[in-house]
Amino acid sequence: MSQTINIYCDESCHLENDGQSAITLGALSCPLEQRREISVRLREIKQRHGLPQSTEIKWGKVSPAKLDFYLAWIDYFFDDDDLCFRGVLIPDKQVLEHGSRGQSHDDWYYKMLFTLLKVLLKPENHHCIYIDWKDTLSGRKAAKLHEVLCSNSYDFDRSIIKRVQPVVSKESELLQLCDLLIGAVGYTNRGLSTSPAKLALVERVKQRSRLTLQKSTLLRASKFNLLRWEGSSHD
Repeated sequence: MSQTINIYCDESCHLENDGQSAITLGALSCPLEQRREISVRLREIKQRHGLPQSTEIKWGKVSPAKLDFYLAWIDYFFDDDDLCFRGVLIPDKQVLEHGSRGQSHDDWYYKMLFTLLKVLLKPENHHCIYIDWKDTLSGRKAAKLHEVLCSNSYDFDRSIIKRVQPVVSKESELLQLCDLLIGAVGYTNRGLSTSPAKLALVERVKQRSRLTLQKSTLLRASKFNLLRWEGSSHD
């Protein structure tokens, strides 16, 4: 039976010249009918740990003082069967050769977003995709992504991909949770170890997923699906 799936997308260090080696793209998905309940539960965890419901959760804000809270959010993800995560890791953006491939970094970036999302798009379902609002160009980015996804999915009447829409991450617990998960993947693959709190979160994700976070999972893995992309810019 057809259902509507909400997908929340975020990225880390995706810019071409930001001084970082690894790029991490992530998508957190859940059935539309479960979205409200999941958001309420995540806000309740905030409250139990003394945080205002309006607090924006981001990987960059992880600190020892609220480690128990962050661990609780990670555990909630793994305990809720309606939540699934898909990530794409590009371990070294230095291998990209856009010029010789006749494309820009933006062209390649949209290809990677399709690579991220294509595993989640089922022709029998409808999908609403939400991306993090970063600046005034976010609307144009959403329209371009919608065009690319529909074209590559042969979804010419946009029945499979109903919507691609920017949202403010501060207003979406699901987008915040996605940020936390891609943060753990990125931290591991950049070889960082300066934050004991972040290392503790990485270890919890590894423990619960039974993954190293450095290798691709099986394509059919549903709860925590990861692709380590080792191609070049034409892929």
